[in-house]
Amino acid sequence: MTTHTPARRRARTIALSAVGAAVGIALAVAAPLAASAHVTVTTDSATAGGYGVLTFAFSHGCDGSPTTALKIDIPEGITSVAPTIMPGWQVDIVRDGDQHDGLVRQVTYTAEAPVDSGYRVAFDLSVGYGEETAGQTLAFPVTQVCVAGQTDWAEIAEEGVDPHSLDAPAPVVTVLAPGAEGESGHDGHATGTGQADAAADPLPVALGATGLGLGLAALVVAIVALRRTRSRA
Repeated sequence: MTTHTPARRRARTIALSAVGAAVGIALAVAAPLAASAHVTVTTDSATAGGYGVLTFAFSHGCDGSPTTALKIDIPEGITSVAPTIMPGWQVDIVRDGDQHDGLVRQVTYTAEAPVDSGYRVAFDLSVGYGEETAGQTLAFPVTQVCVAGQTDWAEIAEEGVDPHSLDAPAPVVTVLAPGAEGESGHDGHATGTGQADAAADPLPVALGATGLGLGLAALVVAIVALRRTRSRA
């Protein structure tokens, strides 16, 4: 039967404590990163009959593959769209019927060079909201095209379903009635208040804080065990 000397037991305790610290810190870092792994949209204003700027953003590829294009579908109820020209990106517009006067139905940004994960890219669209959109939640399905494969951010949460539980939620914006106050959108990884979706979702923050706390506690245990080992050596 194998026996362990006190020194070996202390070394094993230190090793286990170090592993615990690493796991805790990894959880603290991974949780916010997981929360940001979506295509998001924020808006400065979303009022029926009014105008606002939608900002679509991403900071990841398709399972690690660099991004080459982002196709944004425009829903019914949006009466006008004016995409912002971005250096290093070509912008193309698809309209209903007449390519000069028809309503914009899709905006595509194509990169001159593929964008690796870890770099945030944001596109601004100036849009107009129809009078009939008051109180509606508008979804903007997005196709993220990558060097290898693509991701369709098009899932819509059914009533009572948390959009954060979806694998590839579509960005959404809730339109307010004229004169209404409060949030003009909600996370889907979209929000109408200009806040990032990671800030709107408390779960990643809570998980990160918990993981950080566990990691720090384990690290303290490891340091104490190491000091005891050295003092007895």
